[in-house]
Amino acid sequence: MNKHLLKAHLALLGANIIYGVNYIIAKGIMPHKIGASAFIFLRVVGAGLLFWLIKSFVKERVKKKDLGRLVLCGLCGVAVNQLFFFHGLNLTSPIDASVILTAVPILVIIFSALLLKERITSNKILGVVVGGIGAFLLIWYGNADTGTSSLLGNLFVFLNACSYGLYLVIVKPLMKKYNAITVVSWVFLFGLIFVFPVGIGDTLNTDFEAFTMHTYMTVAFVIIGTTFLAYLFNIYALKNVSPSVSGSYIYMQPAISFIMVSIYAYWLDHDQYKGDISLVKILSCFLVFLGVFLISRGPKRA
Repeated sequence: MNKHLLKAHLALLGANIIYGVNYIIAKGIMPHKIGASAFIFLRVVGAGLLFWLIKSFVKERVKKKDLGRLVLCGLCGVAVNQLFFFHGLNLTSPIDASVILTAVPILVIIFSALLLKERITSNKILGVVVGGIGAFLLIWYGNADTGTSSLLGNLFVFLNACSYGLYLVIVKPLMKKYNAITVVSWVFLFGLIFVFPVGIGDTLNTDFEAFTMHTYMTVAFVIIGTTFLAYLFNIYALKNVSPSVSGSYIYMQPAISFIMVSIYAYWLDHDQYKGDISLVKILSCFLVFLGVFLISRGPKRA
């Protein structure tokens, strides 16, 4: 493995560890310290400013014909994606959210077939069906009164996964034409336009005087770590590995989430998380993983 490839894999590892930890850290201050919409507003503004600071060193202009696609990317990849994710995470279990999001590669396959006319093999069809059953079981099981699971929260996270899967497909042509920093900076700018009317009221009504040092550190982690650094790590990795390799790292997130929830539930005595680990969720996770494995298998050679 050459030096650049090793750095790319380390970047993907770092990004997905951050994502895996984020589920329970972000949930820890919602909604009693800050509402989901206000949290998203601060996240998009803070990370957007950091991206545009870097963008000031990248002298590259975007063609007018690509602005429409960038607007759509901002809507799907930032506004709808993050609004559904944080509102869903606010209502449901960190484990449920992390497992549901592993359906993103399955959704990318579907959207690629519909929008890019990519061929779907029999393995991919079987994988979509199996993974879809796993995701459905997990979403529906959120209706049970155990732990912090929620049917509505799980549905929101699934809609977030759909939005993000669509974003990955429609942003692909832009990544081929422009520097990745240019693309992500414009995506966050247009995303802020959509998030502003939803999040500004909640932000102004937030009682910042009630924030503790732990609250400020959590917000900083989400802005700098989960948003800014994780996006940068993924951007760097995509320069050296294929999107399929990058996407495969998402399957670390449920494992990290399981570990974090177990620590909170059994070592730190957060009793509300003890019902979040069950056989149904483990089975759902296995079905989603199996579905993605089937999708990732290439066609048999003669």
